[in-house]
Amino acid sequence: MRELADVLRETLPGRATDATRRSAEALRDTYRSGSAPATLAIADAASAAAYAAYRMPATRAAIARALASLVPLWETTDPPRTHLDLGGGTGAAVWAAHGLWPGARSRVLDASEPALALGRRLADASGDAGLAATEWELTRLAPGTRLPNADLTTVSYLLGELSPELAGEVVGACLASSRVLAIVEPGTPRGYAAVLAARERVLASGWRLLAPCPHATRCPLAPGDWCHFSVRIQRSALHRQLKDAELGHEDEKFSYLVAIAPEVAGVPGAEQRAAEPPESRVLRHPLTRKGLVQLRLCTPEGTVRDEIVSKRQGPRYRLARDTDWGDTFPAT
Repeated sequence: MRELADVLRETLPGRATDATRRSAEALRDTYRSGSAPATLAIADAASAAAYAAYRMPATRAAIARALASLVPLWETTDPPRTHLDLGGGTGAAVWAAHGLWPGARSRVLDASEPALALGRRLADASGDAGLAATEWELTRLAPGTRLPNADLTTVSYLLGELSPELAGEVVGACLASSRVLAIVEPGTPRGYAAVLAARERVLASGWRLLAPCPHATRCPLAPGDWCHFSVRIQRSALHRQLKDAELGHEDEKFSYLVAIAPEVAGVPGAEQRAAEPPESRVLRHPLTRKGLVQLRLCTPEGTVRDEIVSKRQGPRYRLARDTDWGDTFPAT
């Protein structure tokens, strides 16, 4: 499979046009408003191109980081054969999933025809037969929507744009039709709230959390704080123009949730993982000083605490030095 950055560079305009600049500015206003958009954010070819240059690489990177938590599970069980992506737009989640499991058959449901059309063009240029075989279906989610069955369902950067009632129905439909569910939202208080609401519904349905939470109790973060992580991506020339940015990279902040259905939790690979010693999740960039590493951890006991690991602790200190934000860390 070719790199997404190369395909975007060949498919999209070489330089920002007035139309793509206006579209990028409209997208920024929509995302920064903190409220659900009243109309389609991607309504024409210009806004689809602006989205692909401005948001698709970051979205793909965040989804790939979330899906990576599934790799150990599917090393011991059959990998996903079918993948459903809700609100997938230009196909960022498809690129992320096929980077890990090339044999999956993907299907994207979205309400924007221009986004689906561009996604199809990008997939056709990927050099990957499985990705190019993705089905692109125009669908507007509504109460009572029923979804096709899939081994893996991804819902990315969507729930926060829906009303709480519809978002809950969408999550319920995913739980009824899928074996594994991955939800990714912007790493903002609004995005985290959407993930937290989905988390409650997932647990109430008897599903098991795989990541990032190391426990199934109430989220222990204090009011005003929110669980989110970060992934760094490189900006293309067009990306920098649309953002009026000078740096060649940016850090995408995201919140996420990965959960598996009860029938998946009972397979040998999942049982093996469940028997492994529990691990904490690193919630912030580690603080390093001479001979010391301080980690902010969400623990298997359902608490948040700071652990200071000193050089005297030998292997645990060396592990802490190589641990980053979002990684797991062995519980004491």
